[in-house]
Amino acid sequence: MSKSYLSTSESMGIGHPDKIADQVSDAILDAVMKEDPNGRVACETLVTTGFVFIAGEITTKCYIDIPTIARETIREAGYTKPEYGFHYQTCGVMTAIQEQSPDIAIGVDQGGAGDQGMMFGYATNETPEMMPLPIVLAHKLARRLAEVRNNKEITYLRPDGKTQVTVQYNNGKPIEIKSVVVSAHHDSGIKMERLREEIREKVIMATLPAELISKEMKIFINPTGIFEIGGPQGDTGLTGRKIIADTYGGVGSHGGGAFSGKDPTKVDRSASYMARYIAKNIIAAGLAERCEVQLVYAIGIVEPISFFLDTFDAQKISDEKLTRVVRRVFNLTPLGIIEHLNLRRPIYKQTAVYGHFGRDEEGFTWEKTDKVDTLRKEAEKE
Repeated sequence: MSKSYLSTSESMGIGHPDKIADQVSDAILDAVMKEDPNGRVACETLVTTGFVFIAGEITTKCYIDIPTIARETIREAGYTKPEYGFHYQTCGVMTAIQEQSPDIAIGVDQGGAGDQGMMFGYATNETPEMMPLPIVLAHKLARRLAEVRNNKEITYLRPDGKTQVTVQYNNGKPIEIKSVVVSAHHDSGIKMERLREEIREKVIMATLPAELISKEMKIFINPTGIFEIGGPQGDTGLTGRKIIADTYGGVGSHGGGAFSGKDPTKVDRSASYMARYIAKNIIAAGLAERCEVQLVYAIGIVEPISFFLDTFDAQKISDEKLTRVVRRVFNLTPLGIIEHLNLRRPIYKQTAVYGHFGRDEEGFTWEKTDKVDTLRKEAEKE
């Protein structure tokens, strides 16, 4: 019997309040990593009408100008006009920064995990990105929304925005797009008929694959109508509040830990990247059609206290054998992950919008498939 179901994912634009907060936190992290690769950063940002508040624990040998970094990030996000209700030059910036707790540093200095927690990675062969299709399409729509604003194809758009895509699956394979939602922040006085027509043609139809578009596909563009009040003026933003959009769009599991603003000694981030790296290489090697990897750590402990792998009965070898293969091939200690993925670099701000996975861009070392041959050879031994 065939199994049919719907799967939905969402993405946020570069000017969404939560994504501004993520970008500021990661821009601060990048500034530390550039000057002090061994610096420790756990940085949280809150943005609201006319105000930015940055708090956290930073231990570093270098000096960074946090207010200037925050303002430049907000400028790059597009908040350059007073009428947007949030402006990079005039917003207030307050900081409350202290050093990392010495109780935490004891374990981290010895190569142990910077915290306890469970981290997940996922990959699937349903898209070239080895990501679930709904989240791939949602991110592409969010990128396109920014593109038509930046290149003036649509002249009245403002920085905020969200997208959402629902895909129908049969027997685990995507067959068509059932619905699309685009909410676009815009200037005052714009007629909804014009906005909806231009977003439909220049964003939605220009982005979605034609072979997956059906006549029955529902399109919702600014469903409530006017979206003039957006960004931090319309909604408070906070670091780490979009963890599902940051990962796999609701497909697979999530341990609950956010990524942005955390240096790679925090396994919330680095172990999630490693779990994705493992899962993607397994898929690229043809050893499974879908794969989820779980890593579990205890603070200060070097080796993971638990490792779990699930290929959902769609594997070439058993999960038990594949687990043995993975443990032989990959170094899962926090220090081993940091060194292998080269994570002590200023590469993080770019991850803070449009997702941390499925991106073939400079710095995304966890997206490499350089362990395919090794995995295949080790699998043959089992």
